[in-house]
Amino acid sequence: MKYIAPFQYSLNMKKHVLIVGGGFAGINLIKSLKNDKRFKITLVDKNNYHFFPPLIYQVATSFIEASNISYPFRKLFSENKNVKFHMGSLIKINSENKSIETDTGILSYDYLILALGTESNFFGMENVKKHALPMKNIEEALYLRNHILLTFEEAARNKDITEAEKLQNIVIAGGGPTGVELAGMLAEMGGYIAQKEYPEIKLRLSSIYLIDALPSLLSPMSKLAQTTAYEKLKELGVKVLLNVSVKDYVDSKVILSDGKSIETETLIWTSGVIGREINGLPEESIGKGRRILVDAYNKVENTENIYALGDISLMLSEEKYPKGHPQLAQVAIQQGKNLAANFKRIEDEKVLEPFRYSDKGSMAIISKYNAVVDLPKHSFKGFIAWLTWLFIHIIPLVGFGNKVQLAVDWFRLFITNNPSIRLILYPKRNAGNGSS
Repeated sequence: MKYIAPFQYSLNMKKHVLIVGGGFAGINLIKSLKNDKRFKITLVDKNNYHFFPPLIYQVATSFIEASNISYPFRKLFSENKNVKFHMGSLIKINSENKSIETDTGILSYDYLILALGTESNFFGMENVKKHALPMKNIEEALYLRNHILLTFEEAARNKDITEAEKLQNIVIAGGGPTGVELAGMLAEMGGYIAQKEYPEIKLRLSSIYLIDALPSLLSPMSKLAQTTAYEKLKELGVKVLLNVSVKDYVDSKVILSDGKSIETETLIWTSGVIGREINGLPEESIGKGRRILVDAYNKVENTENIYALGDISLMLSEEKYPKGHPQLAQVAIQQGKNLAANFKRIEDEKVLEPFRYSDKGSMAIISKYNAVVDLPKHSFKGFIAWLTWLFIHIIPLVGFGNKVQLAVDWFRLFITNNPSIRLILYPKRNAGNGSS
């Protein structure tokens, strides 16, 4: 394995901060340290871009382009001479010699920060893992987009009613914000677009199912949000199935815990996440859901100079969150900033500040002009909530161009109800320039 030395930093740069994962936590840690010349920073990520997960479902439904919510790391930090990017996937941590092994080289560190996020949890169901469609990253979202468009084309050609119904059915497992937002958008697209562009399809055969094992949608949110989501989705024609879970997916049949089944070629999985497996950490440092146990300063338990941030971290020390913090973007952002401040305090020989989560609230969009917002002291719904959702989701986007482009695209699409990026693409080498 090739050893890759850090940048040739100037002599006054003392500490090499090695960050694995360029999500909210990693990016905000870098932003808080990038102008402090006492640190040299290397970001490691298997992708060469940062992306905005809360809007991934809009890429999957052909509503916005992936470029609207993505930004290259090298461009993001091109003006910061003490920040380096290394493209690669983490293979193993070697804490004895303070280095990590990636599939593209070995990197040393003074501080190692694990901010890899999570992956889909299929709860041991191998058929579901093999055939369901997750939506955790850009690649999966684009694959899902292609799959939906391809099944619509196949349904348009199919004359067999039973087969056509199976092709048009969409099952979404998971009634959290992602599942609710996805169900609402697919239902609206069916009304606005399918009727116009797929005249061959008998829409009465189409059904969107939203399934959750809990007794309500949006379970972590307020009763107002739960009730609003349920009622609005029912109005849109979504078949909401509560207190039932997916148990298997065999021969294009989703098998439910109540013994019933749904025939479909499209099972979208938003039902749970699990921490990414990391080799080299002590077994006693791993907690429930494969999340990494950390102390009040985000240092990984039973290690030295190794920290974990965001969704993959599990902090049990804050009294208000005895089971750990919610896996939300705001937690990751705040942890990244707090850890950066503590690294500076270490250099300044000051007392460290434990992490305390400031709850900014949560929200979900249900349909056009309709959303729900839970703030720490009150909740609201409807058009104002919808505008709030739009505004809040533009602010964290990386890059001024992304913010402007997304705002323009949203404005146009919400007026016309007709996104025009429903392209089925098959990227491959040497595809040729001719047509057939």
